Amino acid sequence: MSNFAHRLKIQNDINTDYIISGRYKFKIQDEKELAQYIFEDLESGFYKKIKTGDFLVAGENFGCGSSREQAPVALKASGLQAVIAKSFARIFYRNAFNVGLCLVECETNYMDDMDELELDLEKNVIRNISKGVNIEIKPIPEIMRKLLDKGGVIEYFREFGGFKEIV
Repeated sequence: MSNFAHRLKIQNDINTDYIISGRYKFKIQDEKELAQYIFEDLESGFYKKIKTGDFLVAGENFGCGSSREQAPVALKASGLQAVIAKSFARIFYRNAFNVGLCLVECETNYMDDMDELELDLEKNVIRNISKGVNIEIKPIPEIMRKLLDKGGVIEYFREFGGFKEIV
């Protein structure tokens, strides 16, 4: 099944304050409610565009700024299948996989708003159905894929009691 891409108006250096404003950090505890405020300061009502399984496409250094865990939590709760960007801030990258949010690194210049995309993690490719283009992605390390398969690090620990199955 294919899903659709949603691009941000500002492509590079999307920080965690843009993803979810700090004013909601302690105010909203419910993840689904928090998801209603993603990118509010960039585009009011952005969350309404997202359908379960869609992709968010951005440029370089996505998730820079603070180590705010609410940012990947809110993105995952919005129903996004993955965030696709040229690069990610390291702390955001780790936090995202910890909560089970898939991050994909690749060239994003060949993706536009509402392009139909298919993600194939086995073959390390995104198919842009709308443009008839295949885009190679940076392989996700095996340990990170196992975390994604279980829904994040907490769920992984619940099932296996640690990382003994990964290493």
